[in-house]
Amino acid sequence: MKARLEELRAEALAELQGVESQGTLNDLRVKYLGKKGALTEILRGMGSLSAEERPVIGQVGNDVRAAIESVIEEKQAAFQQAETNNRLLAETIDVTLPGKKLPTGSVHPLNKVSQEIEDIFIGLGYSIAEGPEVETDYYNFEALNLPKNHPARDMQDSFYITDDILMRTQTSPVQVRTMQASKGEAPIRVICPGKVYRRDDDDATHSFQFNQIEGLVIGKGIRMSDLKGTLLQFAQQMFGSQTQIRLRPSFFPFTEPSAEVDVSCAQCGGNGCRMCKHTGWLEILGCGMIHPKVLEMGGYDPEEVTGFAFGMGVERIALLKYGIDDIRHFYTNDLRFLGQFARM
Repeated sequence: MKARLEELRAEALAELQGVESQGTLNDLRVKYLGKKGALTEILRGMGSLSAEERPVIGQVGNDVRAAIESVIEEKQAAFQQAETNNRLLAETIDVTLPGKKLPTGSVHPLNKVSQEIEDIFIGLGYSIAEGPEVETDYYNFEALNLPKNHPARDMQDSFYITDDILMRTQTSPVQVRTMQASKGEAPIRVICPGKVYRRDDDDATHSFQFNQIEGLVIGKGIRMSDLKGTLLQFAQQMFGSQTQIRLRPSFFPFTEPSAEVDVSCAQCGGNGCRMCKHTGWLEILGCGMIHPKVLEMGGYDPEEVTGFAFGMGVERIALLKYGIDDIRHFYTNDLRFLGQFARM
């Protein structure tokens, strides 16, 4: 039996030396060391040996097993190292190559202008007030001195959900809600940003949905000169310190007196160009002193307090600030257009 074990050792070691794959190595492990392998078959015959021979043959069997396992482990380690080396070669990364630049977004120009307007008025002591975009007829029209069938409503035709509920045509309802919530207390200084909706045909200067920011100031002794000074400060911070404004008489049902506000054209310095139609001025917003009836419906005594209000379209301000000729550029999601503002 000892001779058979030595022959098995020599045969196994010789065959293992020529192994070239992991699969073949596994097959030889089973062939020689498995439960039905050659070494196991030989050692099963130890039951016929004498008590003196069993320890000797058992030791030889262990030596043969250890020798075969040692070679198998060496081969196994060699195959694993080779596999690792091949994988490293296949997955090599050239760290000297330039990295891929990931695209980054930027603030939309309308949001950028809105934030700039808000920052200017917050710096002047105003706070921000917000309200619902779906409004009642009362807050959108009646509380602003626009009773039912008033002809001025035709200028703000909106989307009605019911006879009494509509998409707001202006952020002025927020002003009314702010006055009522204040319960006659003054002073009030707020701006009201938000989306508004009107049944306008989309063209270069109109959209059925746009952004508006309105302002409201109420207190004792508030005058038209305070309104003009506030708007001049705003215009110079928004368009440049050389900017001038002018007020032209106008009509709004919720203010009395009312005015349209123009700024001197930044492109030509007020000398006249194509952008300002050679007038030197560009219209930016409407304003006026709050109508006494609006003060009363807001819970204030017009004999005790006065106030002013103004409203501007964010798109209009952005068009003038950046020299854009079509409002629709803001809504077409053209990255070539929007990307220009990432650097501003």
